[in-house]
Amino acid sequence: MHQFSFVRKAALSAALLGFLAGGAQAQTKVKTKSSAGKTKTTAPAAAKGQTGTGISLANLDRSVDPCTDFYQFANGNWLKNNPIPGSETSWGGFNELRARNRGVARRILEKAAADRTAKPGSNMQKVGDFYAAAMDSVAIEKAGLKYLQPRLNKINAIQDLAGIQSYLADPKNIGKGWYGLGVSQDSKNSSVYAVQMRQGGLTLPDRDYYLKEDARSKTIRAAYRNYQVNLFKLLGDDQATAEKNADAVTRLETRMAKASRERVALRDREKNYNKMTVDQVAAAYPNLNIPLRLQQSGLASAKEIIVGQPEFLKEASAMLKEEPIADQKQYLRWHLVEAVTAALPKAFVDEEFRFSQVLTGAKQPQPRWRRAFAATDGALGEAFGQIYVDEDFSPAAKARAKQMVENLRVAYAERIQATEWMSAATKAEALKKLNAFVVKIGYPDKWKDYSALNISRESALNNLFAAADWGTKDNLSKFGKPIDRTVWGMTPPTVNAYYNASLNEIVFPAGILQPPFYDPKADDAVNYGGIGAVIGHEMTHGFDDQGRKVDSQGNLRDWWAKEDGEKFVTKAAVVGKQFDAFTPIDSLHVNGNLTMGENLADLGGLTIAYQAFMKTPQAKAAKSVDGFTPQQRFFLGWAQVWRTNMRPESLRQQIQTDPHSPGQYRTNGPLQNMQEFHEAFGCKDGSKMVRSTADRAKIW
Repeated sequence: MHQFSFVRKAALSAALLGFLAGGAQAQTKVKTKSSAGKTKTTAPAAAKGQTGTGISLANLDRSVDPCTDFYQFANGNWLKNNPIPGSETSWGGFNELRARNRGVARRILEKAAADRTAKPGSNMQKVGDFYAAAMDSVAIEKAGLKYLQPRLNKINAIQDLAGIQSYLADPKNIGKGWYGLGVSQDSKNSSVYAVQMRQGGLTLPDRDYYLKEDARSKTIRAAYRNYQVNLFKLLGDDQATAEKNADAVTRLETRMAKASRERVALRDREKNYNKMTVDQVAAAYPNLNIPLRLQQSGLASAKEIIVGQPEFLKEASAMLKEEPIADQKQYLRWHLVEAVTAALPKAFVDEEFRFSQVLTGAKQPQPRWRRAFAATDGALGEAFGQIYVDEDFSPAAKARAKQMVENLRVAYAERIQATEWMSAATKAEALKKLNAFVVKIGYPDKWKDYSALNISRESALNNLFAAADWGTKDNLSKFGKPIDRTVWGMTPPTVNAYYNASLNEIVFPAGILQPPFYDPKADDAVNYGGIGAVIGHEMTHGFDDQGRKVDSQGNLRDWWAKEDGEKFVTKAAVVGKQFDAFTPIDSLHVNGNLTMGENLADLGGLTIAYQAFMKTPQAKAAKSVDGFTPQQRFFLGWAQVWRTNMRPESLRQQIQTDPHSPGQYRTNGPLQNMQEFHEAFGCKDGSKMVRSTADRAKIW
């Protein structure tokens, strides 16, 4: 599943408190001289009496030549005038929209929490009580470790390897680490669910954080150790014991890190598909006691398991036998408490924030209501989502977005058919896949049933445990059942979008169908440059370097003629090389291989959205608004989506771990390849925003 954008913890912890109308005269260009004496192209000031929506002229920095740095031209003044709030690690268009959506959500949640008359067992009761318990700091402080202690006692009672195996096998135990096991579609047979196993077990964002010896990595590891020691002390350990336990956990995690695949390798769908029989898995990784785990998880009927990273599981099995049980117990203890810090007393929350300050650069914690909202959305996303969309998402918005999707589908088909480097047979398969895309907009047609989930106001921590248990059961229960094609991987308020390869679907939650991505009051140029490019982005994920390996039915299958596939790889490598050369901070380069899928999706999405936009009445009328032609407004719409100020620490983490490139490169990178952009702004050969023909990337 590819996400359009990005938001430190795994799904459970994120569930705790804890992408993306005309005037009278044609544009004229104003020629000025730069200090170097070269001719420079700038956009004129707005014509008198013309007013547009969707583009804020105040955000532009007209001192910058759009053909030199379009990102700065489009966003420079916004970047200067919008410092990062203390509780944020970055601030941009995504953040502004998330803040807007959270404001709506907060009103709904506070109303639900104040309503003590909601029918017991109803979604309103569960949402209200979950949020109220998360907000009740007095009760959380008073409870202390009361609701955590039984689980700590369970770990403490472990005596041997069999005890470790039994603990890992129990689906009710959370924060287990070691490896991941769950149920999802079989990548090569998307009509059935399969048991899947994968690497896991690390606390830090990536394996390299444990292994690199640069100063920044050492600083983070020192902060991590301090975080571990202080949490162990809060659990009752003395200083010496806490230090010993922290060192044991880090030693185990470092051994796991050495066996873990790098992020680029984790993108390779074929290498991460290794189907084995249960007997083969049991023999290959004997100390994991997989038969016991399957039995305890209600998966005893499973005959096969798809193993993601065999070499990691081999090491995990060896570790379970070789590492002292006492150290393994501390590892389990750490992963339990670290997973739920946000629902524990303030001292735990404060320690987690001190570590995140070093990791992300945040200056102050988020307010409790923000954390409580995130927890509610994570645990009861569709129960809350039903209430949210009733208040904040109109049928008209859904209908217009749906029409844009179909307009882009037509444009994409035209681009595929006009492609000179693909054979007729490969084109036919590509069109078949394009036409099979399922489109989901706003919210699910079928909502999740939370009737088996009990939520009360007694304990925020118990609510988390209950929600985690419900989520695990919901996932495991899918095995052996028909594929549920109604499921959503994001909740309605989410400012994001995604492509799911196995379901061959593109999904756009209600949360992203707002400015700056989509504005009902704005002209088509801005909307096609915003949400239109987002739609094209997600469509292109079906044809990026990994998505292209999946057919129209969602199966991992090579449907490309050999020569066509080789041509694609060559064309994609041009994009990879371009992004490898970008250096956002110090000597740290963007990783063109890690970000390949997202970069291809941006280039493809913009190309398709522009093609679709050029069919609109606004594009055909060619009338300017605020001194900008429709084509220029399209590209401004794209650029404003990516305006972002980011803390250096957070930027470093993104470059190292995120498959998305930083915003300025997501803006400028694709545009440097697009003749349509060069013509719109009169950019000449030799300009920084114009790549030479030999170095230009073009796929669709």
